[in-house]
Amino acid sequence: MTLRFASKNGRAQLVVGPNNNLVDLADVSGGKFDSDPIKAFPRWAELRAFAATVTEGGTPANPDELDAPSPWPLQVFAIGLNYRSHAEESGMGLPAVPLTFTKFTSCIAGPNADIPIDAPMVDWEVELVVVISSGGRNIAKADAWNHIAGISVGQDISDRALQFAAQPPHFDLGKSKKNFGPFGPWLVDAADVPNRDVLHMTCTLNGEEVQNTLTDDLVFNVGDIVEYVSGIVELLPGDVIFTGTPGGVGVSRKPAVFLKPGDVLVSTIDGIGTTTNRCI
Repeated sequence: MTLRFASKNGRAQLVVGPNNNLVDLADVSGGKFDSDPIKAFPRWAELRAFAATVTEGGTPANPDELDAPSPWPLQVFAIGLNYRSHAEESGMGLPAVPLTFTKFTSCIAGPNADIPIDAPMVDWEVELVVVISSGGRNIAKADAWNHIAGISVGQDISDRALQFAAQPPHFDLGKSKKNFGPFGPWLVDAADVPNRDVLHMTCTLNGEEVQNTLTDDLVFNVGDIVEYVSGIVELLPGDVIFTGTPGGVGVSRKPAVFLKPGDVLVSTIDGIGTTTNRCI
């Protein structure tokens, strides 16, 4: 059985069965595993073995009630200009190394969190998100997936006016307002995703498709990113990496399109899940 992992009300959950039932991890394990989702990540291999024994029970998940699968990570990394299609639409060359910045942890939100729109140039960016299991330094590309718990669907929401208000740009501030980092609905164990480097990802705005890509269009794939970042800073269990967005963002459209209250973003990665974010 594929391990799927979620968080609800700050408690770790297993997602089981075709109805996506939530089973409280601490309860079903008799306390073997802690209720704190972050404490599950260093024990991911052990959790995988235990989860295979939990095949029923629980109640159907309501994604509106879920936290982010790693709800309070110590570090959040994001990679800019990391799809060839996005670099092209931005009028910039391909970066020589992963263009890495941070999203402050207070922007992390559940998969279906509402997005407050308090500025005129707020944009969407659908992204594949990974969460670190066993951290470390100087992780080799070939070993990178062994340090990743799972894959989620995310949005790197961006206030473009704030992002480019000064030089150098405020990538971190412009992408860290309240609920600007929703992801979920759960983590799918990376070991159970055989085509994990070639996933189909889409985003719709009010029912109209605005982004559509295969993740093999990444300039730097997940292994490249983990190797590069861990060569500089220590990756920690529960850390979150937003791996980049493809072409189709609002600021690059002619005319430009930005989010407004009442808009609905639906983001999907085939085989992983779907998130729905309403703009308020």
